Amino acid sequence: MTSEQVEKLVDLWHQYFSGAHDLMDRRAAFESFMATTPEPTRVQTRHVDADGVPADLILPARLHYSPGHRAILFVHGGGFYGGSLRTHRNVASALAKAASADVLLIDYRRVPEAIYPRQIQDTLTAYRWLLEQGYLSENISIVGDSVGGNLAIEMVLRQMQAKEPPPASVVVMSPVIDLAATGSSIDENADGDPLISRGYLELFSKAYLGNTSPDDPSASPLYADLKGFPPLLIQVGSREALLDDSLRLARKAGQAHVPVTLEIWPGMVHQWQLFPFWVRDARRSNDSAAAFIEGHFAEH
Repeated sequence: MTSEQVEKLVDLWHQYFSGAHDLMDRRAAFESFMATTPEPTRVQTRHVDADGVPADLILPARLHYSPGHRAILFVHGGGFYGGSLRTHRNVASALAKAASADVLLIDYRRVPEAIYPRQIQDTLTAYRWLLEQGYLSENISIVGDSVGGNLAIEMVLRQMQAKEPPPASVVVMSPVIDLAATGSSIDENADGDPLISRGYLELFSKAYLGNTSPDDPSASPLYADLKGFPPLLIQVGSREALLDDSLRLARKAGQAHVPVTLEIWPGMVHQWQLFPFWVRDARRSNDSAAAFIEGHFAEH
């Protein structure tokens, strides 16, 4: 059943992206595709200004605690040029409900309107806004999918470099963390993962980086020093072109004595977590991420 659900997802992806060649075409295709998905239920959404970063604050139904105590900062994927509050509303809402936490889903500046490092700066601004609202760092987690995982890790590293409190945990879903594209799986899994390819990765990386080197650790966290990093959950699909990125990140985190958990989900493609309404393992992986997040909050 799960494999049939994934193949239907892949077919839909092909339908919407078949004529999308440049980044703006792909941005529009992603928006059109996700506009066909259902609206989340059992949450309230408030649009907020997080010190200049537009965002949605997603509040789940309250059963056991008051609002304003536990938060998740969600950084959406989309190749640095795409993705929006609408495209990621479902996965953010799923985490809000499963983790009983407020979720701040941010609308950071995108390529080509803004290039590196502005996306990271917006993520850091949003995190510090949460602290200003009274959320304690030990009750905040940051989650990012695809390039959102890149931005999440880079934001935390900058927070640590400033000797400011990092979040309690970090979750990266299908992360894009090596913009130099050196992993062997990017070619080995090319036929199994239609959502990302070497050509596509090189296209959006070049647009994002400008004159910055793709192996610069301040842009590609696979090359960064992770010593002292918060507990980290990495989710990746076994069919993903970027499977090696996650495997290498897990090894590097372990060598730096970071508490790291690696989940390899059989048969899953890049960003399957965005589709809990269609794919059973998306629901399961979201629940697993929520359990990890809850387990690292100071307030249980």
